[in-house]
Amino acid sequence: MTVAASPVTLDDWFVRDLGGLYQPWAAAPSPSPELVALNEDLAAELGVDAAALQSPEGVAVLAGAAVPTGATPVAMAYAGHQFGNYSPRLGDGRALLLGELTDTAGRRRDLHLKGSGRTPFARGGDGRATLGPMLREYVVGEAMHALGIPTTRALAVVTTGETVMRETPLPGAVLARVASSHLRVGTFQYAAATRDADLLRRLTDHAIARHHPQAAEAERPALALLESVVEAQAALVAQWMDVGFVHGVMNTDNMTISGETIDYGPCAFLDAYDPATVFSSIDHGGRYAFGNQPQAAQWNLARFAESLLTMIADDPEQAIEPATAVVSSFGERFTRHRSAGLHAKIGLVGEHTELVRDLVTLLTDQHPDHTRFFRGLSAAARGNASPVLDLVVDRDAVDAWLTRWRTALGSQERQVAESADAMDRVNPVYIPRNHHVEAALDAAVAGDHAPFHRLVDVVAHPYAERPGLEDYAKGDPSATGYVTYCGT
Repeated sequence: MTVAASPVTLDDWFVRDLGGLYQPWAAAPSPSPELVALNEDLAAELGVDAAALQSPEGVAVLAGAAVPTGATPVAMAYAGHQFGNYSPRLGDGRALLLGELTDTAGRRRDLHLKGSGRTPFARGGDGRATLGPMLREYVVGEAMHALGIPTTRALAVVTTGETVMRETPLPGAVLARVASSHLRVGTFQYAAATRDADLLRRLTDHAIARHHPQAAEAERPALALLESVVEAQAALVAQWMDVGFVHGVMNTDNMTISGETIDYGPCAFLDAYDPATVFSSIDHGGRYAFGNQPQAAQWNLARFAESLLTMIADDPEQAIEPATAVVSSFGERFTRHRSAGLHAKIGLVGEHTELVRDLVTLLTDQHPDHTRFFRGLSAAARGNASPVLDLVVDRDAVDAWLTRWRTALGSQERQVAESADAMDRVNPVYIPRNHHVEAALDAAVAGDHAPFHRLVDVVAHPYAERPGLEDYAKGDPSATGYVTYCGT
């Protein structure tokens, strides 16, 4: 690997602070890297020249074939519970942290490569990624960002010039991913399992300084860190539920300390509303079904709390009660965020608990298209209920709810038209519809990247209806049993 005439200069804060949580490593060669997608808006946000990233030197950095100035590439170590089963040593089996940079708003961000070859954590895998899953991460991450949901984002996807064997030969690719950090619950699990008190303390201090600096002023900083992460995750999962997002692989190594969504493998958005919806090919028991996501998040946070016990109190037994209280607060926090989200989606201010609860019951019974139902409510507020009633079987039951809801809308201080406009600002027209995602990825793998770029443009502007994009707002009427895969 060569040192590039770098289009970006990086820091190595993680490496300096957290020896013991990584292995220095180099990316595998990429014989003929080619840029498939560059996120120019993100590059501008990072203060990086997009034209420089498009140059041969820039593409080499994005592919892992060259090391940018200031970078110390490392494979990060972490543990994790995967579908409830503990693995003490996971880590970046096919990824490398290059380092950090400071964006134009003064925020520190990681630059990370995924699909860059085998590392000491590869566990028998080939360390490669294929083009389709890396483009999925790009498009879904950009959709989540546009929806206002905290997320990692793709800076670029580069093909490597190699063929990667899966069920069929596929083009190899590398994703350049940006995140506030890649610290996970699994990172803390790994550090705690080493029984190295200094390592766990350094990690805790690093996480506080990076993500939750207010915790440093608390009487017990580690307990305050736990509380901050519980709050961030409660807010995050509520936002997932608001837009019908199913993560699909909510293992502890896929839960960030920052509160950002990470790892868009077997993920998808609901078409029909159903709490039992599972998209992941390996989630046979529905552990991470749409409606189970809050419980899964709280379970993961309990594992995070366990890893912090020795940091909360010198005697871990004395830490159990306060840590348990913080984790137990997740339910109330999630309910508060979820209620606020649902109230906003139906245009109501104040407390309308019974109306919201009855709506969720109707959705569960009627299975309407989730996105179109909520978007249609603004039309119903303006006097046209057809976009809502045409999505359900029991029109009378839904119409009765609409009557109560309109009464509540009309009793508010703001005009109904203002409420309808507010609803349009939080209920998207466009999400990454599963059939459009699959069509775009299939076309890209076959060499036609235009449908992918078109889809990214659509989901990057989710709230305003645009002429000619009607098909992107529709569900797939033939969709049954849609399945996604982890990409490895």
